[in-house]
Amino acid sequence: MDISTLPARERILLTAHDLFYADGIRATGIDRVIAASGVTKVTFYRHFPSKDDLVRAFLDHRHGLWMAWFVDALGRRGAQQRIADGQALTVLADVVAEWFADPVFRGCAFINSVVEVGASVAGATDIARAHKREMVDVIAGLLPESLGGPQRMAVAQAAALGVDGAIVKAQMGDAALAREAVDDLRRLLQALTAATTSRPSA
Repeated sequence: MDISTLPARERILLTAHDLFYADGIRATGIDRVIAASGVTKVTFYRHFPSKDDLVRAFLDHRHGLWMAWFVDALGRRGAQQRIADGQALTVLADVVAEWFADPVFRGCAFINSVVEVGASVAGATDIARAHKREMVDVIAGLLPESLGGPQRMAVAQAAALGVDGAIVKAQMGDAALAREAVDDLRRLLQALTAATTSRPSA
C-alpha cells in the first residue's frame, strides 16, 4: 500500500507499525520512524509527543488489525458452520497455520511488546491483556452453547494458551518448527474438542 498520500499521523503510525513489528520497539528509534514516514520532527511530535505515545498507538492499531484478520480467517475457514457439530475449535489450527506462513510473521506483537517494554511504557501491558481477553472471547464464541459459561471460558482460555504457545514455538525456529507448532496445537484442540463433545453414558 502506498502511504505517501495519507495524512501525516496515519503515515507515522503505519510506518511505526511495520518497523516495530519487524525489528522490535527498542531497536526502532524515533529518527528512523520520522525518516521512513517522510515527516518532519515537528510534525511527528505534534501527533506523538513521546515514543511511549507512539508505542501505545501502535498496540491499539495492531489490536484492531489483528482481530479483524482473526475473525475473518475463522469465517473464511468455516468456523461458524462447525459450531453446531462441536468442531469449530479445531479450525483455529488452520488459522494459525495461515498466519505462520505469512512472510512477515514475527510472532505476537503483544507478547513481544510486553517482553520488550511492558513495565516501562505505561498502559502497554493493559493493552496486551485486553487484546488477549478479546481473543479468548472470540474463541469462546466457537464453542457450543450447551457448555456452561464457566466451562466455556475455561476451554477457551486453554485453547488461547495453546495458540500463544504455538506462536512462541513457531517464532523460535524455521518453517519446520512452525509446522510442528501447528501440529501440537491441532492435537491440543482435538483433545479439548473431544472433552467438550463427549457425553456420559446412560
